[in-house]
Amino acid sequence: MAAFEVWNRKLHYYTGLYLTFFLWLFAFTGLLLNHPGWTFAEFWATRKQSSLERSIQRPPDGPDLEQAREILTQLGIRGEIEWTSARADARRLDFRASRPGHIFDIKTDLDRLHATVERIDVNTWGEVRILHSFTGVRRGDLRNQRDWILTSIWALCMDAVATGLLLMVLGSYYMWWRLRQKRAWGLAMLASGWTVCALFVEGLRLLT
Repeated sequence: MAAFEVWNRKLHYYTGLYLTFFLWLFAFTGLLLNHPGWTFAEFWATRKQSSLERSIQRPPDGPDLEQAREILTQLGIRGEIEWTSARADARRLDFRASRPGHIFDIKTDLDRLHATVERIDVNTWGEVRILHSFTGVRRGDLRNQRDWILTSIWALCMDAVATGLLLMVLGSYYMWWRLRQKRAWGLAMLASGWTVCALFVEGLRLLT
């Protein structure tokens, strides 16, 4: 038992130190998402838009994703590929590439070997805000999957944060329970927190 307590304490504070930056980042960006009216964090109204046209080489025959990656390489663009519409014409390949702070809408004509790129750049506030929900996937959208290595790494970091928090919370329950003199107050706070959360979730269920 003593060895477990030592291990639990070390896990608690070392995990906390490791997750500090991520926790601050998600907490701060969560506030930005929750308060879109904060003028100091405005980013969409100050976005910069530009467009360019480029000649391209025909990508090799293959899946749409492989062709899109080849076109991105030719254009010197990096980011997560997003399919904005179904491909109805084999002569055209239109898609979006995005990374925090930058959006590229790419429209290509494979007969003319021509690409048009509409670019949107947002400021630092927009960049950190996008990080809060930058996952590369959407529920129910089977066509758009993670296809950029940095998106996969970021998603793995978010999984690590969630797992680390769960471990820290469970470890905190154990350390609190070992302090007999603190059990009553701790139990009251635990029960109140669970009650408020349950009422909120139930309220949302009833309203939908």
